[in-house]
Amino acid sequence: MEKKKIMIVDDDARNIFALRATLKSKGFDCISCSAATEALDILRTGEPVDAVLIDMMMPEMDGYEAIPLIKDLENRQSVPVIAVTAQAMVGDREKCLDAGANDYISKPIDVDKLLKILGNI
Repeated sequence: MEKKKIMIVDDDARNIFALRATLKSKGFDCISCSAATEALDILRTGEPVDAVLIDMMMPEMDGYEAIPLIKDLENRQSVPVIAVTAQAMVGDREKCLDAGANDYISKPIDVDKLLKILGNI
């Protein structure tokens, strides 16, 4: 079975490091970006990606703005986008899903929950 490639988009290098290490230890291949604009540029190249984990609160372009742009890219409409956020208040999940996210997970990340989400892609 081929490894699934996960794109991690987060402006905090510590979050990227932790997610990348966790996912790699579970058999995933990872590509990471520190900005949504960088992620969009990579996705436009046709780089194979099975899912995108995107931080919702980033400078310049946040996840709420980036998710619809990802979903509008040619041949990317079916790529699952999982919102990752420190915001865990009532209504935040719905706000992420309304932006086009396929699922939502809050920080600190529950690894078992994340693996369950990624197992469904």
